[in-house]
Amino acid sequence: MNPLYNLGIHLFSAGARIASRRSPKIKKMLAGQKQTLDVIKERRAEIAPEGFDVWFHAASLGEFEQARPVIERIRRNFPDKKILLTFFSPSGYEVRSGYNQVDCVAYLPFDTPRKVKRFINAASPKMAIFAKYEFWGNYLEKLHKAGIPTYIISAIFRPKQRFFKKWGGMFRKMLKCYDHLYVQDEASRELLEKIGIDRVTVAGDTRFDRVTDILATAKSISAVEAFVKKARFIMIAGSSWQADEEIYIPWLKSHPEVKAIIAPHEFDQSRLTTLRNLLGASKTCLLSEVQDKDLLSTDFENIHYMIVDCFGLLSSLYRYGNVAVIGGGFGAGIHNLNEAAVYGIPVIFGPNHKKFKEASELIARGGGFTFSSAPEFNATMNIFLGDPYALTNAGKAAGQYIKDSVGASDIIFKDLFTANSSETSN
Repeated sequence: MNPLYNLGIHLFSAGARIASRRSPKIKKMLAGQKQTLDVIKERRAEIAPEGFDVWFHAASLGEFEQARPVIERIRRNFPDKKILLTFFSPSGYEVRSGYNQVDCVAYLPFDTPRKVKRFINAASPKMAIFAKYEFWGNYLEKLHKAGIPTYIISAIFRPKQRFFKKWGGMFRKMLKCYDHLYVQDEASRELLEKIGIDRVTVAGDTRFDRVTDILATAKSISAVEAFVKKARFIMIAGSSWQADEEIYIPWLKSHPEVKAIIAPHEFDQSRLTTLRNLLGASKTCLLSEVQDKDLLSTDFENIHYMIVDCFGLLSSLYRYGNVAVIGGGFGAGIHNLNEAAVYGIPVIFGPNHKKFKEASELIARGGGFTFSSAPEFNATMNIFLGDPYALTNAGKAAGQYIKDSVGASDIIFKDLFTANSSETSN
């Protein structure tokens, strides 16, 4: 790659080492990267002496959810294929390091020429699939030169991205390393066509297939069912951040007829204590406190708020809600809207949603609603609380949007693996 690019990656790596002194997450990532080659070599010796059949890379959990439907189709149809999954972010690796639909999970080392060469030699993948926003120049160049088929799925492009700038030649070169790009929409295809990238298919977003799979296998959570049993109206706060809570907690406290299930994005002890105090300790319980109790004898009548202090349940929790408030919209960006919308309930989220295609489309359909202040949030929630007709219509619009958007995983799977597969649909 371009020397300037390599310099940037080296500076990025050095910055991560400095930041790791104060950030446990970055420290975990760097420690994990040091173990990557040993982990891969050990697994190859056990199960894949000729290399992994497919290597999937996802930056974090969101991108993993886009790769997951394709991974699981491969596993169902080709159980003997050896699959490697890598993450860059600790928030992805830590949650999915035990994912049993792949044969090996590891951190992806930084994109320096030496580390890339060592990684590719260690993994020896026969195919590489990247999810959404992964453009690592040295990895792509190495894969291309080695003749290893390389793809990106659920990608989305915008005019302001560096690929479309006059000075973006180095980045356009990365795109040419992909054998094929599966994009979310026609606008992305048109942008790529203008810069000479024509190996493109508009497939859609695989996350719609993932949430549809989740809907079919949603867990029943007895403690939550007991909590919401007599509730008139239930709000689910998914991936909740403090900036979201500063707006919705006052509304909740002014509407005692509403019960809320709150799943914080992070939940260390300090965070749980602070959130509990804000809600009112006497009216709040942690899911972990009640899930092992005798639910028939537990008094939920005076408990208004349940805080979910574990991972893995949020996608099933939305089934109990009338409305979902999705966090992250006052930070880097909103979390997964589709997980809630698939249950046919309206989704509400903060202002930082411009990069999320599903947000604008849900708003246009009448199933999504945004807010940037307490008055805006209060107005929307008051409508849903007081007008069952408006609530039902918004929920139907959200659910129909998901139904109309499935199918990306089938397109990708059939293109890449159809030769010996009998699967034609979910």
